[in-house]
Amino acid sequence: MAELINLNRARKAKQKAAGKAQAAENRVAFGRTKAEKTSSKLASERARRELDGKKRED
Repeated sequence: MAELINLNRARKAKQKAAGKAQAAENRVAFGRTKAEKTSSKLASERARRELDGKKRED
């Protein structure tokens, strides 16, 4: 015989897991110091400038 599942509990457990995953992503994205944000921004700008400098004009 199959195991019975309470659909409300399953739905709430799935929603709770999704919320925890979203919280983990937010901690990574927004839980950085100002120095880390600045260095990341500078690195991305440097990479963008390097790429723009290597583009060929048509």
